[in-house]
Amino acid sequence: MIGTDTLDRVIGADVYDADGDKIGTASEVYLDDQSGNPEWVTVKTGMFGTKESFVPIADADLTGDGVRVPVSKAQVKDAPKIDTDGHLSPEEEQELYRYYGTTRGTATTETTRTETVAGTTDTDRHGTTGHDTSGPNTDDAMTLSEERMNVGTRQEETGRARLRKFVVTENVTETVPVSHEEVRLEREPITDANRGNAMDGPAISEEEHEVTLHAERPVVEKEAVPVERVRLGTETVTDQQQVSETVRKEQVDTDGIDETRR
Repeated sequence: MIGTDTLDRVIGADVYDADGDKIGTASEVYLDDQSGNPEWVTVKTGMFGTKESFVPIADADLTGDGVRVPVSKAQVKDAPKIDTDGHLSPEEEQELYRYYGTTRGTATTETTRTETVAGTTDTDRHGTTGHDTSGPNTDDAMTLSEERMNVGTRQEETGRARLRKFVVTENVTETVPVSHEEVRLEREPITDANRGNAMDGPAISEEEHEVTLHAERPVVEKEAVPVERVRLGTETVTDQQQVSETVRKEQVDTDGIDETRR
C-alpha cells in the first residue's frame, strides 16, 4: 500500500503494470478529499511523455524499481482522456472506476479528488501548517515549479554510401604510320658503263627475275597500369533546426483573499 508518507518516492518514479512491463513515469498524485489517501496517479506515456493517463494507485505497491499498479499497460493506453487540471469531478472519477472495473467510487462514496504536487499546502492562511507529497507537514510557503526544455542531439543512421568498381569496354582508335614496298620497272639505256653487263650472257634467251616485297602491319599489345586511387570519405555539415515542445509551469491562484488590500 502507498501512503502519504511515501508519495515523494512515487512522483517521478517508473510505473510498471501487473506483468512487469513499464507503462511510463508517475507525474502527479491525487488524494481522496475525505480520507486524504492516495487514490490516483497520472502517468506520462509515449516516446516523449506527452500523453498523461489516470491510473488507480490505492492498491499499488512500491518496489525497488518504482511503482507496480494492478492494471495492464494496454488498459492505461486506452484509458479515458481526462484533463489533469488539478481536480477530478465525481463524474470523471466514476468514468475511471467503471473503466478499470474497481469497486470504489459508488454513489454513496462519491468524492472529488485534489491534486497534490510538491510544495502545495492544504490551506491558504499564512502561518499555518500545510500538507505536501514530500512529507506529512510543510512550512507556510509553497514552491512553484516549471518544466524546462533540455535540448540535445543524438546520432542516428540516415543512409549508406557504397563504392564499387566494375569493368566496361570501349573502343580506342589511334593512327599509326605503316610502310610497304611496291614494284616499279626501271629502265636504263645501254652505255659504255653497262655495256659489259648487258653483253654478258647469250644474245637471245629467256630469263626471270624475282623481288620480295615487304610491308608493315599494325601490332597492338595491351597492359594494365594503375591510373588513380579512390576512397569514400565523410564530412560533417551543421544545420540549424528548431525544436518545439510544450512545457508546464505552476501558477498561484488565491481564494478568499481581497486583492485590493495590500
